Amino acid sequence: MAVNQVPDLASVKKANNVPFDVEAVHIQEPEEEQEIMVFDYAKRSQWLRAAVLGANDGLLSTASLMMGVGAVKKDVKTMILTGIAGLVAGACSMAIGELVSVYSQYDIEMAQMKREGRTRNMGAAELDAEKGKLPNPWQAAGASAVSFAVGALVPLLGAAFVKDYALRVGVVVVVVSFALLGFGGLSALLGKAPVVKSSLRVLIGGWMAMGVTFGLTKLVGSAGL
Repeated sequence: MAVNQVPDLASVKKANNVPFDVEAVHIQEPEEEQEIMVFDYAKRSQWLRAAVLGANDGLLSTASLMMGVGAVKKDVKTMILTGIAGLVAGACSMAIGELVSVYSQYDIEMAQMKREGRTRNMGAAELDAEKGKLPNPWQAAGASAVSFAVGALVPLLGAAFVKDYALRVGVVVVVVSFALLGFGGLSALLGKAPVVKSSLRVLIGGWMAMGVTFGLTKLVGSAGL
């Protein structure tokens, strides 16, 4: 009985007068799987933008409050105490509001995961990993409070060392204007928006807020209320 033999690659190429290249023959080895940690730059951008907006809120709220009270009470002590009260109240308000808001989002996300049945098929480690991807309410609250306080410190530091009333108001307006331009430009960069246009929009809006607060408070104070 004849045995069928399968010719090797070298003999086939030799029979057909085709040159055999040993280096061209290679064995494909399975590649090792490599885990690549991907950093979520989008999430970081969102946090940075939220921090910048929080600082801008603290800056403008505290400056407007100081300008408003300073319209009827010109001594530096009253103006500084007003700014400190605005800083504390605003930071607490921002933190509590952010805590409630993000906790609501967290509960909604967890409820959605339970409705889809994903949590039943997960181990403890996988469940912790999924929870880690959700927003952290306490981290959001702390970031909002700190960013608001940082912004509020700008007008406070600008007014703290100037005793003359007119000069103090001028210094507050100047430092707040530069800070508004900076925060507006940084927010525009993070949001991929035109820097000059966005900065000017924030600056003009800040001037309007301080002007309206100063004018209305001055009017109410002049009416003797």
